[in-house]
Amino acid sequence: MVASRGWEKIGPHPAIQAWAAAALPVAQRAIVASGTPWRCGGTWFVGVDALPNLEDGEVAAVAFPWCALPLTPLPLHRGQLSVIRPGYPQPSAEETAAAFAFRQQRDAAHLDGVLPVGPDRRRMIREPHAWVLGLPLTDIPAAPLVVWEGSHRIMAAALREALAPYPPQSWAEVDITVAYQSARSQVFKTCRRVELPARLGEATLLHRMTLHGVAPWEGAAQGDRIIAYFRPQLSCVEDWIVLP
Repeated sequence: MVASRGWEKIGPHPAIQAWAAAALPVAQRAIVASGTPWRCGGTWFVGVDALPNLEDGEVAAVAFPWCALPLTPLPLHRGQLSVIRPGYPQPSAEETAAAFAFRQQRDAAHLDGVLPVGPDRRRMIREPHAWVLGLPLTDIPAAPLVVWEGSHRIMAAALREALAPYPPQSWAEVDITVAYQSARSQVFKTCRRVELPARLGEATLLHRMTLHGVAPWEGAAQGDRIIAYFRPQLSCVEDWIVLP
């Protein structure tokens, strides 16, 4: 399903739930200890590399749930902890009015690994990765992950075309801003927006080129919505740009 529509929900599965239960207190301690400022007016903790899991994904002596996932095990980085609180998003000094409006109206849609570089924030593919996997640690469906179904094919075609005139070894330095923004606009017009609420015991797997974001918090749910994300790195952009 990931290859055809760009996303897949997995579970619920007891191995996923056991890992999430073990990871939650570890994650909560890491969030408190990090000292990282919360963004979006105190409603979003980014938490890059915040979860102290082992390279095989084990945390607090509980094995990563590879057995429940349609994935070949890869070495994992420390997980990102994406934490959203009621009221997300709020205006903040570090975000322009235009960026805040895009967050509200388009869920801050993006591709992981395509980063804003330099003072002009030109988009370049600096962190090529194999896939995006989200494992919810709390059972709060508010502010869900949002995907645009089938967007991976549009984004891949556009970026391949933008990179084609350049040798592969230079692709991480190519400015793809125009192609990226044009393809994203096409996705908004032609692809179905799908909300994927996170529930304990489930996992969400995204194709690495699926456009995705986070919906604003709605409803009366309280507490922190915590999801651990993993994006194992590939060796080069040339591997990243190929659709399976």
